[in-house]
Amino acid sequence: MTDDREMRNAVGSAGAGLASTQPDGEGLERILDLPLVIHVELGNRRMRVSELLSLGVGSVLDLDTAAGAPLGIYANQTLIAQGEAVVVGERYGIRVTDIVTPAERVRRLGERGGRL
Repeated sequence: MTDDREMRNAVGSAGAGLASTQPDGEGLERILDLPLVIHVELGNRRMRVSELLSLGVGSVLDLDTAAGAPLGIYANQTLIAQGEAVVVGERYGIRVTDIVTPAERVRRLGERGGRL
């Protein structure tokens, strides 16, 4: 639960205007229920349109990420953690191996100008 407390402190100090408009941090409580889009990035690759158009069923697209390298976990396009791929029953999952500090997450969101 320390991370939750740190996140509240980081958000409180980084977004003091939000918290100050509501008594007792009610503004912060309201944003904690906002939905986020979470995605995991396995890797990426740059290619020409002609290469993209030549892809077909069974084509293999090699990525720039080495096998076994940490995968990026993003919330609304902001890196929040890293992890490793796992299989959970019939689905893929990700085991979190490293978390960006709450203060750093808030700083990165602030750099984006509050855009989600």
